[in-house]
Amino acid sequence: MNIKYDPKTGLIPVIIQDSTSMQVLMLGYMNAAAFQKTQEEQRVTFFSRSKNRLWTKGESSGHYLNVNSVDLDCDQDTLLIKVTAMGPTCHTGESSCFSDPKSPKGFLYLLQEIIHNRIASNEQNSYTNNLYKRGINKVAQKVGEEAVELVIEAKDDNINLFKNEAADLLFHLLVLFQMKHVKLEDIEAILELRSKKA
Repeated sequence: MNIKYDPKTGLIPVIIQDSTSMQVLMLGYMNAAAFQKTQEEQRVTFFSRSKNRLWTKGESSGHYLNVNSVDLDCDQDTLLIKVTAMGPTCHTGESSCFSDPKSPKGFLYLLQEIIHNRIASNEQNSYTNNLYKRGINKVAQKVGEEAVELVIEAKDDNINLFKNEAADLLFHLLVLFQMKHVKLEDIEAILELRSKKA
């Protein structure tokens, strides 16, 4: 990776983004030493301009930013690091340093992780885990039932009921994906390919 640090400051701006929700969490700066430490530890370390030293995000709070991927922009002078945040990113206690409230956009990916974790940890009191244990036939049946209920609500005028049935369908579809070892990303890739062909 051929990073072009600013010749005057020796720094490069770094955009931090949540890997699951795609929410932009913060902007920081790295020098070569901070970038090397980040790569070695797989936790984000910045160069703090106010402290004038390397600063690992979360070193005092425990709210580390665990690295999932690092990308360099086309001009090689800005980094995008996608992370799993181990708590709020902003010192105010918010998930992001930017003022926009957290959007539900991207929540399906978080829900996909929640479903996976509840099944993987075999949570005894989890509806998701108990449904999963009942097997593919039961899960597929639930998807079918929810699809029918959504179609019925589509014919009526209660938009709230329609939205709730749509949510039920998406949830059970994600459980079915888990059983088939399929991810949302796999379906998105197919849809993207189809759009290019069109």
